[in-house]
Amino acid sequence: MSIDPYALKKDFPILQSNHPNGKPLVYLDNAASSQKPNSVIQATNKYYSEENANIHRGVYHLSQHATELFERTRIKTSNFFHAQCAKAIIFTRGATESINLVAQSWGRTNLNPGDEIVLSIQEHHSNLVPWQMLAIEKNLKLKFIPILEDTTYDLSQLKELINERTKLVAISQMSNVTGTIHNLRPIVDRVRQVGAKILVDGAQSASHMRVDLVDSDFDFFVFSAHKMLGPTGVGVLFGKEEILESMPPWMGGGDMIETVDLERSTYANLPAKLEAGTPNIAGVIGFSHAMDYLSKVGMHAIHEHEQMLTSYALDELCKLGGIQLYGTEDREKRGGVVSFSLDGVHPHDVGAMLDEEGIAIRVGHHCCQPLMKSWKIPGTCRASFYFYNTKEDVDALIAGLAKVKSIFARVARK
Repeated sequence: MSIDPYALKKDFPILQSNHPNGKPLVYLDNAASSQKPNSVIQATNKYYSEENANIHRGVYHLSQHATELFERTRIKTSNFFHAQCAKAIIFTRGATESINLVAQSWGRTNLNPGDEIVLSIQEHHSNLVPWQMLAIEKNLKLKFIPILEDTTYDLSQLKELINERTKLVAISQMSNVTGTIHNLRPIVDRVRQVGAKILVDGAQSASHMRVDLVDSDFDFFVFSAHKMLGPTGVGVLFGKEEILESMPPWMGGGDMIETVDLERSTYANLPAKLEAGTPNIAGVIGFSHAMDYLSKVGMHAIHEHEQMLTSYALDELCKLGGIQLYGTEDREKRGGVVSFSLDGVHPHDVGAMLDEEGIAIRVGHHCCQPLMKSWKIPGTCRASFYFYNTKEDVDALIAGLAKVKSIFARVARK
């Protein structure tokens, strides 16, 4: 099923706007955060104007209604990702908090000095720093899956890397730098052989491809709503129910308790046990409408459209010349992300000059400093697509880069 990005773009108010300099906005930073359709904006506005009340605690109508909307979103999230059950969906502030929750609750409880955690060298800092902090605290050993020249995982030493000392593998499904989509099945199979657990960072994959959590057999899966049309400040931790049941609360406070005495407390059942305090109720309700929108467009159609745009962008960048591309050449293994550098031009200069043309891309290390250091570069330019992007957006990017090249060529001749 193909999609019409021109029609869908009309549902996004910000995509009808112009840059402050009057030029049309060309938004190509979707790996950082997606734009929001009218339905999501209207749902959050409606909550604050007509439905605002705290959840889980009131017996009055507004509170009961808000609770119902919130919990319906939990069920919808479970169905969207084919999770084990709705109780296995924990709402957080984002993928970062979800990873920290696992590190501080499951990690502190189950990991002991000498245990090993396996990561990769291209992990986002959110899936690296929490494990570094825990490793220092608990005297753990961190090991890293290397990447091949085409930016896929090097699995040649998988049996040595993941062994009887391994307790957790924490790894991304799709790179936020290169868009490389990794085949995690060999890693999951090896994890099962040694009795370890696997946490998958789905911050990129969740918004761009179909993820089936039962079929994938991940122990933990994390993602953020704001990358998939939803509001900021909403994230999800999926965990297998039996694992979540065994985890102690990470934060204490309201809503996660069963009984409280002066000296000790008992805790509520899942999911409340891991959701202390008042959550981002409006954001969660908005996320419900984001999933409705994505379901209507179709995740398979979204993935196909992004792969088409990515392939087109790669072809046009190659024609432009003077471009260093990063990522696999196998376009079937790529999502809607293109990382590149322009010969002789710092990425920040490229980004600033494209901004003058109304083109928004991301430049820098993309929260992946170890990867950049391994490539011996300060950063890259990154254009990232979503289903509302068009070939004309790519053409605008190429024209902008041609202008940057021309300006720097003139400067070099002086």
